[in-house]
Amino acid sequence: MNEKLEILNKIKQYDTIIILRHIRPDGDCLGSSLGLREILRASFPNKKIYSLGEDESDYLSFLGAEDPKLDPEAYKDALVIVLDTATSERIDNQLFGSAKEIIKIDHHLRVEDYGATNYVREDLPATSAIIMDLVLTFKDELKFNQQAAKYLYVGLVTDTGRFKYHGVGPEVMRMAAAMLEQNIDLDDIYAHLYIQDPKPLKLQGYILNHFKTTEHGVSYVFLSRSLQKRFGVSTEEASALVNMLDSIRGHLIWIFFVAGKEKIRVRIRSRFVGVNELAAKYHGGGHRQASGASLSHRSEIKKMLKEADLLLLEYKTAHPEAF
Repeated sequence: MNEKLEILNKIKQYDTIIILRHIRPDGDCLGSSLGLREILRASFPNKKIYSLGEDESDYLSFLGAEDPKLDPEAYKDALVIVLDTATSERIDNQLFGSAKEIIKIDHHLRVEDYGATNYVREDLPATSAIIMDLVLTFKDELKFNQQAAKYLYVGLVTDTGRFKYHGVGPEVMRMAAAMLEQNIDLDDIYAHLYIQDPKPLKLQGYILNHFKTTEHGVSYVFLSRSLQKRFGVSTEEASALVNMLDSIRGHLIWIFFVAGKEKIRVRIRSRFVGVNELAAKYHGGGHRQASGASLSHRSEIKKMLKEADLLLLEYKTAHPEAF
């Protein structure tokens, strides 16, 4: 059976549907989760539809709240749909395993099939795009409104870097156009996503003056807990600044090491060079050119940088015209 039709039929079959996503939420996982919740509630008003997550994100609070925790018993007869999560260990609700049935919908590299149905679209740059594709495919059965469009647009625009990243093509732009047809307020969305408080702006000045570079052009910075406290920023706010180093000529990989309470949060970005396999070696993963990882000790930073530098050397050797 066609996977998209299978997903729709499963949704029709269940009276309770619980939508889950990954830990440390970003715009796409929250946008796709809340967007799917809105679509299903509008399309099937007699069903119980929930979007759940434990971790929160301050910069995405303007999207509104997810639903309160459910009694574990609620999962036993429910369909759980997990969005934007490549591996089961990163699901932000480990009660997912007690569901009657699980559907995985994701756009990352296919690592683990933990659902009865695993719909993975590596060709699309965001899970929000997969949800929009379902809406367009079943437009006679799935209702799409302004609120759902807002959620999905936030997911699409954040995971594509405002349509700059790999995977953006005519199909994706047509999806964005369908969202804009719902008269969403772009000024409001972009103000919430990109207007910053003064403290992170001051940290940007520090980063531009203190970032370092490996022998072959990996740009990086380590932001300690004391430094975050000095500038009055959260770990999340510090991590969000990773693309400050995205436009340095010849520096095709850039990495932020941000100290958290227990681990060092790593944000890896690149132009042209695949970095997801490097991230996977350090308890992470993600997109080919945008991945995250986690280090237990500061001593691991040197090892990771050495591997990133060799990766970049290999790419530059094979592509001497790289810029």
